[in-house]
Amino acid sequence: MRLTLYTDYSLRVLLYIGAKDRAALSTIQEIADAYHISKNHLMKVTHELGRLGYVETVRGRGGGIRLAQEPEHINIGAVVRQTEEDFHIVECFDEANNLCRLSSHCRLKGVLYEALQAYLAVLDRYTLADCLAGQQDLLALLR
Repeated sequence: MRLTLYTDYSLRVLLYIGAKDRAALSTIQEIADAYHISKNHLMKVTHELGRLGYVETVRGRGGGIRLAQEPEHINIGAVVRQTEEDFHIVECFDEANNLCRLSSHCRLKGVLYEALQAYLAVLDRYTLADCLAGQQDLLALLR
């Protein structure tokens, strides 16, 4: 299983702002600089995280973003499900574009589906707070 950059960046944004004081604001430029990634990509990611209710945006001079929820209420599995485009890890998972001739009799499809469900079940067991626990030096690493 491979996550898209969009999901990767979404998780990184949540980690970054989650590591800061709850009331502190971060700017998209600050996060882009910390991770050495595109500000334009982060603007799209941040907009979507706001739409999903994970981040709060404050406009104007001195504005920025911060978590809209407590870290213990942000489930990693939910974030991944909401930011991934699809979970078509093999062609046959995409019914509309499946051209595999084995699909109707293939047992591997069921095995891969079970593995995907196990993967997501593990992510469902963790929150942002779990990922931040003991990470006081997280922001220092990004400076």
